[in-house]
Amino acid sequence: MTHASSSPTRDPAKLVLSDGTVARGVALGQRGLTGGELCFNTSMTGYQEIMTDPSYYGQLMMMTQPHIGNYGASAEDMEADTPMVAGFIVRDYPRRHANTQADETLEAFMRRHGLVGIAGVDTRALVRHVRDKGVMNAVISSEDLEEETLLQKARDWPSMAGRKLASEVSTDGPYTFCEGPGPRIAVYDFGVKQNILRSFRRRGCTVRVVPGDTDLSEVRAWDPDGLFFSNGPGDPRPMSDAIETVGEAIDTGLPIFGICLGHQLMSLAEGIEVYKMHVGHRGANHPVKNLDTGQVEVTTQNHGFAVDPESIVPETARVTHVNLNDDTIEGLEFKSFAGMSLQYHPEASPGPHDSHYHFNRFMELVAEERDVTLPAAATEPAVATA
Repeated sequence: MTHASSSPTRDPAKLVLSDGTVARGVALGQRGLTGGELCFNTSMTGYQEIMTDPSYYGQLMMMTQPHIGNYGASAEDMEADTPMVAGFIVRDYPRRHANTQADETLEAFMRRHGLVGIAGVDTRALVRHVRDKGVMNAVISSEDLEEETLLQKARDWPSMAGRKLASEVSTDGPYTFCEGPGPRIAVYDFGVKQNILRSFRRRGCTVRVVPGDTDLSEVRAWDPDGLFFSNGPGDPRPMSDAIETVGEAIDTGLPIFGICLGHQLMSLAEGIEVYKMHVGHRGANHPVKNLDTGQVEVTTQNHGFAVDPESIVPETARVTHVNLNDDTIEGLEFKSFAGMSLQYHPEASPGPHDSHYHFNRFMELVAEERDVTLPAAATEPAVATA
């Protein structure tokens, strides 16, 4: 699977999947070897946000949009301080970018952060292959090009299933992200995206971010009005300590909001099962239906695990949102406590912005449960600014 590329380098590189599939191309970014679970993203824009999303930690990211790097890289487009993907795979990397706001080229950005990539491969053919066979491990190399050696490395690479990765991307210590006149929101960081924090800031909240393994008593000493459990990488099922913390949080009576991994942890804490998906959802065009309003939202998604609908009982939770592509669960409202959770990303940056209203929903839930007055910013439509 090869394709002519306009990459400024002609250094050879190979992508080798654990099933023996080989794609030959040219090196992009740092020269070297890397590996992980091969996944794909169908977004047409936002490649830098994708690369720096902590939920992708340890995964090889393959873009289906043919031209990646068109608008360079910018400090304004970071979801974390550094790239989180293990490697990056594109079809065509343009020599020049067209964006006066860019700080550097995508290749310079990747080299600066030591990120190994490959260009010049037929990503859409590879996506069809992965869709048929399911996600699998792979390696990218621009140093050792011996295919049998690379195949063995791909087969030996640790599986994503069963891996607790959130601790690798969580903050080292607590910090205050912002202060405002609105509710005090404590954020458990399992790999939180910056635009989630900015979404709370735009609504006038005071936001305190804590490591994912923080004891709940420390968080309660800060006297929060609401708790948020963030997105993050890895398999939620072996995260017993985090599940226990969520269970303790439920008993406090505080309003709780979870996104992506947080959604799965809240489900597990309530006895709802989670399973690993065949290929997962990763892109910015997934249709999700709001079962309360009938409205269909175009959403950004990034997850390889999902909530099992068969394990949801009416006394525990109510399904509020479903994916129209495959009927998977996208949103829950919990019955025994003031809690809501979403599998997709309402804070999506660069977009779409159909789902921003969920932050307003949570603000209203906090106001109702905690008897606090919301500032005007807390319920106004949020704009996609930093």
